[in-house]
Amino acid sequence: MVELKTEESINEMRAPGRVVARALAAVRQAAHVGVSLLELDAAARAVLAEAGASSPFLGYRPHFAPVPFPGVICASVNDAIVHGVPDGYRLRDGDLVSIDCGAKLGGWVGDAAVSFTVGRPRPADVRLIETAEAALAAGIAAARPGNRIGDIAHAIGTVCRSAGYGIMEDFGGHGVGRTMHEDPGVPNEGRPGRGMQLRPGMVLAIEPMLIAGGTDDYRCDGDGWTLRTLDGSRAAHAEHTVAITADGPRILTAL
Repeated sequence: MVELKTEESINEMRAPGRVVARALAAVRQAAHVGVSLLELDAAARAVLAEAGASSPFLGYRPHFAPVPFPGVICASVNDAIVHGVPDGYRLRDGDLVSIDCGAKLGGWVGDAAVSFTVGRPRPADVRLIETAEAALAAGIAAARPGNRIGDIAHAIGTVCRSAGYGIMEDFGGHGVGRTMHEDPGVPNEGRPGRGMQLRPGMVLAIEPMLIAGGTDDYRCDGDGWTLRTLDGSRAAHAEHTVAITADGPRILTAL
């Protein structure tokens, strides 16, 4: 069931969205060679605490997870695509880092992700990240009343495939509202004109996940959470929470 949010509710959702944006900015600022993923998680926790927000990630345990998630961010490095568990790993020169973060405030949830490099960037990583951001922008541009879920999926998939990248199988975006994962699902590849029609009041997390090697396959680490590329190539993830309004898409997780 898809909950249509009122204009007032969408305005209220900007509060957790801003917290997420500030947390991601703090993590990015703290991410230097030698800094641990646990320290990045601590930077995000400090932002959430200051805002009086809670984390929808911390303690989250879906059916596939052997243990509750232990962090307020997902920290995925290099060949990790998504759901990386923040641990004692210390960042190295040239690492590609994807950070996913959520916040709950006033009963509403915001969810976003960003990818960046640490130290001296590899040109191939820069291109991968830029393409992930371009795919996200294309998906957001298609999030307009009268379009369909397939139009968002097609816009994202076209950007990714045209650049020669793979798209993670079985995972994509989702509705956001009172909880982190709501209907509808938002695939990262699909046929235009297909799927649920987009209506004002829908709020979606749009999140392309790109695999540099061009395959779509992944594997899960022994922690039961971290999903890695099967071919060992690098990955990038970009995400915003977006409200569909009569005036067009409104990004709720921008600074």
